[in-house]
Amino acid sequence: MKKVRVCVITGFGINADLELAEAFRRTGGLPERVHLSDLIENPAALDRFGIVAFPGGFSFGDHLGSGKVFASLCKQHLRARLDAFVNAGKLVIGICNGFQMLVKMGILPNLEGDWAQDVSLIHNDSGVFEDRWVRLDSFPGTRCVWTIGLPPIELPVRHGEGKFVARDAGVDNALVDGRLIALTYRSANGGPARYPENPNGSLRGIAGICDRTGRVFGLMPHPEAFLTPYNHPRWTRSLPERAAGLLIFERGIEYARKNT
Repeated sequence: MKKVRVCVITGFGINADLELAEAFRRTGGLPERVHLSDLIENPAALDRFGIVAFPGGFSFGDHLGSGKVFASLCKQHLRARLDAFVNAGKLVIGICNGFQMLVKMGILPNLEGDWAQDVSLIHNDSGVFEDRWVRLDSFPGTRCVWTIGLPPIELPVRHGEGKFVARDAGVDNALVDGRLIALTYRSANGGPARYPENPNGSLRGIAGICDRTGRVFGLMPHPEAFLTPYNHPRWTRSLPERAAGLLIFERGIEYARKNT
């Protein structure tokens, strides 16, 4: 079976790259951890891969805002190569700090194709770092290839700046009309998710979005932190049959295997 090569970008405060590489390894990928400095020196190295993954962490200490410095470096040095990567039908994923990087460099949601920043992730409404498990739903009709057909799942969050906001009502409507919302926080009563189900106060309870291709995907929860049933906090009482985090990576790998 074809192995999909995955570039897991690391360096400068990234701390979830090993978990993310393991997630792809367990789902049939061939991950390679590549330092950002090495990619900046040789952007053509990206061409060897079918998926590029931006992990979580605290890049550059988040001193100028979560993911902002990392995003600026990528936009300055890797924009052309990343554009070509996506235009070739390949996949990109960013998780937590990686999601913050994608939206701040403008590659997500990239509504006009000009890498303008249309959305952001800001401080949680709670004013504290949220570190717990949440329930999630795949947004009905989403075009995101990573989450189409995904059942309701639970994943952990661990962030202080996870509140999803749109620049204006036009961007909000474009996300809905374009079916770019990928994941939402699940409400206990079926209505809009509010705190604590929505851990940060995100617009529409958004936990993840994609671009218009459906192949560039960012999310705040950490699927790479749920790779075995024993990661789940209730494993001693009701052990899940399978770790739900794997479901997202399986969809990405399967798409890449068939289409790249």
